[in-house]
Amino acid sequence: QVQLVESGGGLVQAGGSLRLSCAASIRTFTTYAMGWFRRQPGKEREFVAAISWNGVATDYTNSVKGRFTISRDNAKSTVSLQMNALVAEDTGVYYCAVLSGGSPWSAHTSPEHFDYWGQGTQVTVSS
Repeated sequence: QVQLVESGGGLVQAGGSLRLSCAASIRTFTTYAMGWFRRQPGKEREFVAAISWNGVATDYTNSVKGRFTISRDNAKSTVSLQMNALVAEDTGVYYCAVLSGGSPWSAHTSPEHFDYWGQGTQVTVSS
């Protein structure tokens, strides 16, 4: 059974930083690309960042480029999202997810291509 557990969310002032972590219990973690998505109040779940199975390829939604950094530790089966220079518009519930083994890297921005999801962690940025 696959489990993803996010942590690190919280309340932070605008301009501050948070580091989200996702611990994955999946036997073949090293073979899967991973992603972070967020659901903001009143909006659909949206792509934030993704990282390939070996960490070589990363991608970000435009609004977080230069502020967020995704990384992974395959030895520990974890993926992290370092979030700097936070703004109120970053407020939302953040989810980590596993890209389906049958999906190409090009599908990494589409939630429907992700098989497993964590329960989410709340990030609130006060302005």
